[in-house]
Amino acid sequence: MDNSEISLSTPVPIAPAPSSPLAVGGHYPSEDPFGAGPAPAKGSMRGRIGSALAAIGALVAKFFATIKGAVLLLPKLKLLTTAGTALVSVAAYSLFWGWTFAVGFVVLLFVHEMGHVLQLRREGIKASAPMFIPFMGALITAKSLGENALAEARVGLAGPILGTLGAGMCLAIGEAANSDLFRALAYIGFFLNLFNLLPVVPLDGGRAMAAMAPWMWFLGFGALVAMVFVFPNPILLIIVLFGGIETWRRWKQRRTRSLEQAAYYRVSPRNRLLVAAVYVGLVVLLVIGMDAAHVLSSGGHSFEHI
Repeated sequence: MDNSEISLSTPVPIAPAPSSPLAVGGHYPSEDPFGAGPAPAKGSMRGRIGSALAAIGALVAKFFATIKGAVLLLPKLKLLTTAGTALVSVAAYSLFWGWTFAVGFVVLLFVHEMGHVLQLRREGIKASAPMFIPFMGALITAKSLGENALAEARVGLAGPILGTLGAGMCLAIGEAANSDLFRALAYIGFFLNLFNLLPVVPLDGGRAMAAMAPWMWFLGFGALVAMVFVFPNPILLIIVLFGGIETWRRWKQRRTRSLEQAAYYRVSPRNRLLVAAVYVGLVVLLVIGMDAAHVLSSGGHSFEHI
């Protein structure tokens, strides 16, 4: 986003000359006290038309200056959208967890989404600023996820990579300051990034599977369905619904065997191995991180912050 200052230029209206009709309310001075006065001077109609055109020109210039200002303000409006939805989410989460935890949680979501944004920019694709949806997380929008499945995998994994670093920083602060708040933030951060690595689209793990083994989408979808029965939750149900639709759509699209689709999913064995190494490495790190950030109360029971 361009951080340069924005200046709005407003045209300055030109004041009429003292001898013009507009200087005295649009009427000529009269020599006759009863208003009978002489006939209007030659060219008075031309003067009125010229003044009217000048006024219209000033209004048009002001209109286009306003439009220009609105266009220049669009980046700021995007920032306001991100900040506004973040504040709404903080307020919503505060009802359950308190505002300090809510702020940290939203920051972790932001860090995760910025991983996707930064990688999309590296792929040469414009992405929107993150927008937050209470109890659903956050999202960004882009015209595509890259030219091929390998690029899609890089974009998908970039979120959990940066998100894992963010959660790791929370854990480091929690240990250094002996703060259960930051340990709890680290735990929820590790958990959310691990959940996003489930191998089903549209989750990040499903993006990675596009370059590794697309058939894993069905395994991930089965895991989601099982989670709905074990942990009944309306949000999980929504993810299952969209995940099922997207998985079926992508699988049918891939099965068309068109030249374009074949080229999209063509990934070299070396790159498949690299994606798999990053994916498995992230899963291992996140599981270890969750175990390290797990907080126990003085009685030895699990101290839940989620």
